[in-house]
Amino acid sequence: MAIEGSSTEGRRKRIRLGMVGGGSGAFIGAVHRIAARLDDHYELVAGALSSTPDKAQASGRELGLDPKRVYSDFKEMAIREAKLKDGIEAVAIVTPNHVHYAAAKEFLKRGIHVICDKPLTSTLADAKKLKKAAEESDALFVLTHNYTGYPMVRQAREMVANGDIGAVRLVQMEYPQDWLTENIEQSGQKQAAWRTDPARSGAGGSTGDIGTHAYNLGCFVSGLELEELSADLDSFVGGRQLDDNAHVMMRFKAKDGARAKGMLWCSQVAPGHENGLMVRVYGTKGGLEWTQKDPNYLWHTPFGEPKRLLTRAGAGAGPAAARVSRVPSGHPEGYLEGFANIYSEAARAIFAKRNGEKVDAAVTYPTIDDGMKGMVFVDACVQSSKRNGAWIKV
Repeated sequence: MAIEGSSTEGRRKRIRLGMVGGGSGAFIGAVHRIAARLDDHYELVAGALSSTPDKAQASGRELGLDPKRVYSDFKEMAIREAKLKDGIEAVAIVTPNHVHYAAAKEFLKRGIHVICDKPLTSTLADAKKLKKAAEESDALFVLTHNYTGYPMVRQAREMVANGDIGAVRLVQMEYPQDWLTENIEQSGQKQAAWRTDPARSGAGGSTGDIGTHAYNLGCFVSGLELEELSADLDSFVGGRQLDDNAHVMMRFKAKDGARAKGMLWCSQVAPGHENGLMVRVYGTKGGLEWTQKDPNYLWHTPFGEPKRLLTRAGAGAGPAAARVSRVPSGHPEGYLEGFANIYSEAARAIFAKRNGEKVDAAVTYPTIDDGMKGMVFVDACVQSSKRNGAWIKV
């Protein structure tokens, strides 16, 4: 995807990128690297890929990094890279949640842009401190709520904003998976082990891992802000310390005099669902439905009329979808392309900052504020469930 605008030398040079976490065998680190390179705006030049020196160096060799720019400590990396003439301009943080705050803070205070995996941190207290650090820094902070990068999610958001479905009344968010149906964390499965560990994941299990994605998506498309919620969290698998299923009722802040409500279900113990992210938004004039397993399609149902299928880059798709699409209609784009759209939107903002230009108003990416909303959501869910589903204002 090309970067629009000026063709200055500063804009043409790839962004020098570092990475914290994401060493050998790490799923999300590889995803971030692919996303960063897909549109050719970044070049990975440094990394603290593991806190174990031998593993850090081995991971660096696999990626072709200069051994002198492979670190086993993110603070050392931030200090040394900030002093180099060709040091990193941005860093991707792809560690377990409990490392996010400490790592991001070190780079932010040295003016290095941060692209951080979600959720923002493992605790609300750390999230508040990170927000303060981001506000005090001249660097950008981007949170990779990657599902907001899908073209048809952008299309849905644009249609809601344009009033195509009228005033929003209902938002249904769903994200079921089945991979934690059994106690695989006890077998040493790495991804399960840290995601079910309160010390590394935080207070939320499924709520923090996938519930925050569904919540962010619902708010992104609908344009609504949460006012209060009632949550029922469960840990169905014996011995599991964090929730693996959640049902959440929501009341949104009134918008233009209209009130709206929502429901969210997230689960990691729902056999038959590999990754069932879905959002439905219903208004006074119609409804919209998008599911991640068919991401190139968006169903629009004007009230009293037949359902209409809108396709990515096809008839009916608007400018919001078009600007983040790469290939002609009929050629599917998916998870990696949606993820890459977040990196390319971040690149647009970084290039503008590099050249002293104003960021184009169309540039859209999740920010520190979106991360804070996710952390407040998780905290409120945990509080509510402990109080037998009491309504909690956020």
